[in-house]
Amino acid sequence: MHAIAIEANQMIWREHDAPGALGASDVRINVAWAGMNRADLMQRGGNYPPPPGESEIPGLEVSGTISEVGHGVERFRKGDRVCALLAGGGYAEQVVVNEAQVLPIPQGLGLREAAALPEVFATAWLNLYMEGAVQTGQRVLLHAAASGVGTAAIQLCRVFGNPCFVTAGSADKLETCYRLGADAGWNRHDGSFVEAVKNWGGADMILDPVGGDYIAQDLVVLNADGRLVLIGLMGGLEAQINLGRMLMKRQRVIGSTLRSRSAKAKGAILDALYAHVWPKLVSGDIKPLIAGAWPIQEAETAMQHLSDNRNTGKILLSVSGEG
Repeated sequence: MHAIAIEANQMIWREHDAPGALGASDVRINVAWAGMNRADLMQRGGNYPPPPGESEIPGLEVSGTISEVGHGVERFRKGDRVCALLAGGGYAEQVVVNEAQVLPIPQGLGLREAAALPEVFATAWLNLYMEGAVQTGQRVLLHAAASGVGTAAIQLCRVFGNPCFVTAGSADKLETCYRLGADAGWNRHDGSFVEAVKNWGGADMILDPVGGDYIAQDLVVLNADGRLVLIGLMGGLEAQINLGRMLMKRQRVIGSTLRSRSAKAKGAILDALYAHVWPKLVSGDIKPLIAGAWPIQEAETAMQHLSDNRNTGKILLSVSGEG
């Protein structure tokens, strides 16, 4: 098969060994589309290696058609059109993955749209409603809200009754966030978001992929008993915080990653998506937001688009191009 190899920080489409024999609970998927994530950008730069034992090929989500099933697989059969959440290996013509990490494509969506679902909606659901324990009516602050995860999280907040304040890097991106359901927002180029969020009423939960000096500002606007969930480090590895404020307001800071979780843990997250989010996709209340698509052979160009923060929503790579 062909797959992407990272050579000298460049992404090259070339011959690669196909995934090996299936385990009892595995399925083999012929990949139609792969979703691009900032984790792939970090891996290309040597800063986010795959978990031990996982594929060195980048790519954390795909859509495609099942071509083979393990003897213990119960939920799928050959020919099913599916999307999958991976620990790696998605930028390839084939992937092998545990069936727990696979979901059927929502009715009314094609393979192209389905590739934009697994990683961002799993990340958003996990960190808002599992790690962040957001309850109906609680207020949420979303940073980098025009990203794939951000645009998914805005829609989840809207349909599940959580007012959200967003930060983004341009007026156009903020306008898109408002159309998706954000209640208020702030252009990060206008300086600190603190006063704007405080005037909005503060946040009961914050989803932060930035880190760095955002953390201290987050804790200023986080309400009593609030939760700050850190999911990325775009702004840096270190932060200085006021521990007295954190103590008196009973605030919690939670670090969260998805990629290294077990198949069982990922399966529990996808089961929650299937129960709560898939019906909203079928009804059209939630829609994947796709910023653009490139042929897999142009993955380097697509990744530069992501690196330059030019995308609003998901970037996709076409492998077979099947719709």
